[in-house]
Amino acid sequence: MQEALVFLKNKIKDNQTLVVACSGGPDSMALLYLTNLVKKEKKIKIVCAHVNHNVRKESKNEAIFVKKFCEEQQIIFELKEITNYENENFHNYARNERYNFFQKIIDKYQADYLLTAHHGDDLIETIMMRLVRGSSLKGYAGFAIESNLNNMKILRPLIYTTKLEIETWDKKNNIPYVIDHSNEKDVYTRNRYRKYLLPFLKKEDPNVHRKFYQFSEEILNANNYIEKEVNKNYNQVVIDNKINIKLFWEKDIFIQQEILKKYLIEWYSKDIDLIQKKHISLLFKIIKSKKKNETLNFPLNSLVIKENNFLYLIEDKVDILNIIDKQILDTPFYLPNNHVIKKVDECETDGNDICRLNFKDITLPLYIRTRQNGDKMLVKNMNGHKNINDILMENNIHPLKRDTYPIIEDAKGTIVWLPNLKKSQFDKTKSEKYDIILRYY
Repeated sequence: MQEALVFLKNKIKDNQTLVVACSGGPDSMALLYLTNLVKKEKKIKIVCAHVNHNVRKESKNEAIFVKKFCEEQQIIFELKEITNYENENFHNYARNERYNFFQKIIDKYQADYLLTAHHGDDLIETIMMRLVRGSSLKGYAGFAIESNLNNMKILRPLIYTTKLEIETWDKKNNIPYVIDHSNEKDVYTRNRYRKYLLPFLKKEDPNVHRKFYQFSEEILNANNYIEKEVNKNYNQVVIDNKINIKLFWEKDIFIQQEILKKYLIEWYSKDIDLIQKKHISLLFKIIKSKKKNETLNFPLNSLVIKENNFLYLIEDKVDILNIIDKQILDTPFYLPNNHVIKKVDECETDGNDICRLNFKDITLPLYIRTRQNGDKMLVKNMNGHKNINDILMENNIHPLKRDTYPIIEDAKGTIVWLPNLKKSQFDKTKSEKYDIILRYY
């Protein structure tokens, strides 16, 4: 604990404000007590930020306990209560709520740092969990003693210490704390690592946490160097938010991967968790493709566009006609939703994914385009025309997708098919005469 105290004394300056995340457990109470020791030597303001998750019956009493301690020590106390959880992933939702709360408190008091009670054992658990689950190079480092999250500067002074050292220090200094017994349940992944893996590692080397800290620092140093190289190459390849494919191929394969990762991080920002390795593979696939123009759907209604020698992302609500003009349907057409419309020689099925036409009933060539205001179609087995937008609504096509839904028309602008949704009166059955078969798949 002495190292943590020395770190804080060297790091913290007079007249600074610190927000301490405190659950009331032995780790965070030790951190709050430690920070209060610094306050006795330096002119600083301490704000204790406590989150009541409301998932255990003891939660309310724990909030009262922390508040009382703060009142006794003349520490500002701020409380956040989570009343309901809107996300099935409890831990992710709770973490987001906590850090959103911390950000508000930092903004409220114009605080300089957020202090969290992550310690050496936590670092071991985090690194091992990410090694097993898979992560990025930076992710494999776990967490650093200092880091930034959005506008928050985060300090983790207890990273040098173990859980046992913290609890021993609490007893020595008569620091009160509460115990969360849910931390003992095997249902949580981290608990299993804590109960079964940590004792084994500590038996091999009681100071194993320091080895993991050294490992973490080396990974972070390597990552910092790589990020500088990636940024340099990224600025050469990405121009006006578009990836120059020719310049992209001149780079090393590792740099190529990192450029794509950085590009997606900048596009998705806080939603980057939606992006997986398969999305990187899809980008490589479309870049390698010999086709000059391609589109590909990505998460959150984003559309990947390959246009000649450039690759870029746009919001999918943009009309596809702004990207590719109305085209003659004489070759297979690859749609943004990864489906294809093409002419086939024969087909045994007869659903809405198939359209059979007689060229004498229509005017060739056939075109593929997207919806326009006032579009109507003579629907098969119905009297009169029906609005295309009504058909899309009835089939639960998302509003952002309606303007980009493919429509097949002839040379006179007569709509002959709404692929996979509705057939027109020009469609022929297998028993009737036809010479054109279109298939959507």
